[in-house]
Amino acid sequence: MKRFGLIGAAGYIAPRHLRAIKETGHDLVVAMDINDSVGIMDSHFPEAEFFTEFEQFSAYIEDLKIQGKNLDYIAICSPNYLHLPHMKFALQNGIDVICEKPLVLNATDLEVLTRYEQEYGAKVNSILQLRLHPSILKLREKVRSAPKGKKFDVDLTYLTSRGKWYLKSWKGFDEKSGGVATNIGVHFYDMLHFIFGDLLNNEVHYRDEKTCSGYLEYEKARVRWFLSIDASHLPDNAIQGEKLTYRSIAIEGEELEFSGGFTDLHTQSYQRVLEGQGYGVEENRAAIETVENIRISNLTLQPENPHPLLQRVL
Repeated sequence: MKRFGLIGAAGYIAPRHLRAIKETGHDLVVAMDINDSVGIMDSHFPEAEFFTEFEQFSAYIEDLKIQGKNLDYIAICSPNYLHLPHMKFALQNGIDVICEKPLVLNATDLEVLTRYEQEYGAKVNSILQLRLHPSILKLREKVRSAPKGKKFDVDLTYLTSRGKWYLKSWKGFDEKSGGVATNIGVHFYDMLHFIFGDLLNNEVHYRDEKTCSGYLEYEKARVRWFLSIDASHLPDNAIQGEKLTYRSIAIEGEELEFSGGFTDLHTQSYQRVLEGQGYGVEENRAAIETVENIRISNLTLQPENPHPLLQRVL
């Protein structure tokens, strides 16, 4: 039984990690979050230690290490800008990492992680669960078996409404979240790279605090994309749920259906990590470089390949 710590226990994604640790048969020893709304832990690990200050959390782990009871893994679900320092802490203590996406905000930080892995002998693993989705794996095989030189035309649209709180939280600050393309879109860019190969061209057509749009050309695809948290862009057929959402990935006019099948992908990700098959630092590079360029690139005016929704914001 492996011994886990968890940072960010009150966050939106933490329950999936708690469930994955439980379902793979392992134990959560200690967790921390600056917020104390972590009653969800009682459903999985009621005996786990908990702290609201990182200094107490780190001291507890260092005490465990001295006692010969060091953790095997630390799961990191903290805000994006804290991923790097939290991973560095774990690696320095010889503890492997399982970190939510985006792994880091800047591509240069990937070199830092690699140096820490080499220096301290611990490993970084990331959650890239879309790579495990059956529909995406099926599409990847279809693309791989296509005639040489074939390029697929793809439209990616992801609209997910967020209230006024969003821009007032850490998610509303580019230096903390990486902006909309990073915070809500990084897993899509990883998916596109995973399916269609290396990125050849990256244009940004529009960018503000709520919306981003552009064009990506991969070895085997031309992708027009549009991401937004602005509810005014939602179509009438948006899905009513916790938040109004519209998600569409159309390949050659055919819709990729992957709205279901997500419930156990974090558990599958954990199983792969525990078997030594987790996605490491380099598997994240393409997506991190893509979103970093989207964040800092000059806009392409009068683009040749605009997304159909671009006209709504110009």
